[in-house]
Amino acid sequence: MSQLQLSQWDSWVDRALSQLASKRLLRSARPISLSPTPDLDVDVQTFDRPGPWDRSSVQVALDGPTFRQWLSDLPSASDADADADSNSDSDTNPQKLLLFSGNDYLGLSSHPAVSQAASKAAQAHGMGPRGSALISGYTNYHALLELSLARLKQKDHCILCPTGFAANMAFLTALASIPSLLSPTPSAPHPIAIFSDQLNHASIIDGIRLAERQSHAKLFVYRHSDMLHLHSLLSTCSITMKVVITDSLFSMDGDFAPLTQLVELRKKHGFLLAIDDAHATLVCGENGGGAGEYFGCEKDIDICIGTLSKAVGCHGGFIATSKRWKSLIQSRGRSFIFSTTIPVPVVAASLAAISVGRRERWRRRAIWRRVQDFYSLSGLPISSPIISIIVGTEEAALSASRHLLKSGFHVTAIRPPTVAPNSCRLRITLSAAHTVDDIKKLVATLSPWITTLNSNLLEFSKL
Repeated sequence: MSQLQLSQWDSWVDRALSQLASKRLLRSARPISLSPTPDLDVDVQTFDRPGPWDRSSVQVALDGPTFRQWLSDLPSASDADADADSNSDSDTNPQKLLLFSGNDYLGLSSHPAVSQAASKAAQAHGMGPRGSALISGYTNYHALLELSLARLKQKDHCILCPTGFAANMAFLTALASIPSLLSPTPSAPHPIAIFSDQLNHASIIDGIRLAERQSHAKLFVYRHSDMLHLHSLLSTCSITMKVVITDSLFSMDGDFAPLTQLVELRKKHGFLLAIDDAHATLVCGENGGGAGEYFGCEKDIDICIGTLSKAVGCHGGFIATSKRWKSLIQSRGRSFIFSTTIPVPVVAASLAAISVGRRERWRRRAIWRRVQDFYSLSGLPISSPIISIIVGTEEAALSASRHLLKSGFHVTAIRPPTVAPNSCRLRITLSAAHTVDDIKKLVATLSPWITTLNSNLLEFSKL
């Protein structure tokens, strides 16, 4: 039954595409040719070790007034601290900080090959044609980037979107269009069942909300990474069209979705499996293919959504999938259809960054060594470059952020609505551009919160 359901998805999408074709509503992007055409397999300049440019991706500075304003916005432990800040020389001296709050996991944003590719494209084409992909904004550069991403994700096709947020919205609105294309008056009250992890990213949540508004879609939220709960929901759901969507690496907690178990459930229940691989792309897997490659299940993932704004170090979003799904998204994905495409220099930079990210494998080894370093020094049970130190109240999180800021670290407090009340936290992200010494200094500064967190974990383990 499950294999039949999986093949039914292909049939449903094909029928939806036939309806669009019959109404002359099937759309495709035709690239404008910009000369010279970039070579997808050209050798970009690569290195076998970090260079001085890498540090610029993790070293930042705030001008004096901005630094002082930030401090004044964060609660201090005492009035004496505030008085000391007001008497500091931060009005004139830039404050240098180590960045532990970005998502440039491999440090590629400052790589010479990436900078050179963007500069060369800008000099040749400016920002490139400004328009949506279906009108005038799609070029041979964009087509090559889609091909590169499809190869990276081991998919047949890929579609670019202006952001990762827009990519999730495009997929989910295209998904929601299927029932109305198959039947003007669906007999079932909720023709599509969408199963979403409790901690999925806001772009998934908003995309599902829009899907619910535009069609007969019903949402089922399963407890975070709880496969027994998901199995129960799937087993009792009578809706034939089932979709499971999840982050692959969760942006706030830093844990991986149980993809291997999801694949087993997919075989049993025959649902369409979509993942948001934003934080795992180029970070995980021997070739940087992401969580699917890392867990060995790339072929079992139907829709792989990602971004170019994190480990790729650039900007934009994408959806790697099959030809039929690409056609549907191009014709019914609202945030794709009604958005201007990514500027050509950014596309060129992304092409270079993906090439560098695949070839400079030492960057992936370096970031996972930093993960191991943080674990060894802190004792915290972390599983990725995203480290979540939960401190509780907003005031406690802001106070911790202030302490880090004064100690030379750029780490912002994460508060509602991003996270639930009383689960405010310091979200720390590691980069291949960080050094062991950086990690040692950070862990030393975090020691009061790490000690408390480890004590809480110990008490929890005794329950």
